[in-house]
Amino acid sequence: MSDALRIGTRGSALALTQTGMVADDLADATGARTELVTITTDGDRSNEPLSRAGGAGLFTGALRDALVADRCDLVVHSLKDLPTAPHDRLVVAAIPAREDPRDALCARDGLTLETLPEGARVGTGSPRRMAQLRSRRPDLEVVDIRGNVDTRLGRVAPGDLDAVVLAAAGLRRLGRTDVITEYLDADRWPTAPGQGALAVEVRRGDEELVRALDHAETRAAVEAEREVLALLEAGCSAPLGARAVVDAGLLLLSASVYSLDGTTVLTSSHAAAWPDDGDPSREVAARVARELLDAGAAGLTGERP
Repeated sequence: MSDALRIGTRGSALALTQTGMVADDLADATGARTELVTITTDGDRSNEPLSRAGGAGLFTGALRDALVADRCDLVVHSLKDLPTAPHDRLVVAAIPAREDPRDALCARDGLTLETLPEGARVGTGSPRRMAQLRSRRPDLEVVDIRGNVDTRLGRVAPGDLDAVVLAAAGLRRLGRTDVITEYLDADRWPTAPGQGALAVEVRRGDEELVRALDHAETRAAVEAEREVLALLEAGCSAPLGARAVVDAGLLLLSASVYSLDGTTVLTSSHAAAWPDDGDPSREVAARVARELLDAGAAGLTGERP
């Protein structure tokens, strides 16, 4: 290992900003020197819609390969991009405190989701957001888009898009909250499991390198959200939103599964004591997933509108 810890990252402005934050926090917590190693992923190369471009691992596979090959000592992911299946050689050793998990509407002329005119064109690359938009405003035209934050925001212009939906966390980290015209309420509009959180991954055995950055409450919440996703993936390809919080000694989890056309929404909510000697994240997720499957979540695949 070199004198400096080598931190693998994607090369987008958001990824570099997020990784720089982790590097600064790691230096503050441990005194370690760090250097960033930029890695291009399949998601950076592809212009395919996210729904067809490869799914889980699209933005993380190349980072993980570089870590396994010892081209870096740790990597930083947006947790929502990380596959839920465990890796045989790598481990998420730290999940720092979560940023705002909400989605944000960025619309022309200060418009909100309610005040967008009938037939307005709203862009997103997320099947979950598409289903939620169709559920709340079936009169809107939902446009499948790709690109980094600046590319997406640049499409909000006369003759193109009236609005885009982006993660509030990314806009906050980039210092771009000025473009947000509405924060979408997390209880009515649950977001991707792990949204707003970062994952710091290392080779198994190197956990102590970054353990100081781990935030217990964030880990409990996002592991519950991601466990629901893992439990539903085998039988349910429909869009999923999840929200978990730790409050007053309880881990509260709610998840919603949508039909792709937005006409059907199934929701389940449960709570577990936290902290607890057992595994409250897994236990509460199992109850939520079972209730969703019993309600028919596996059948909400549908045809893409």
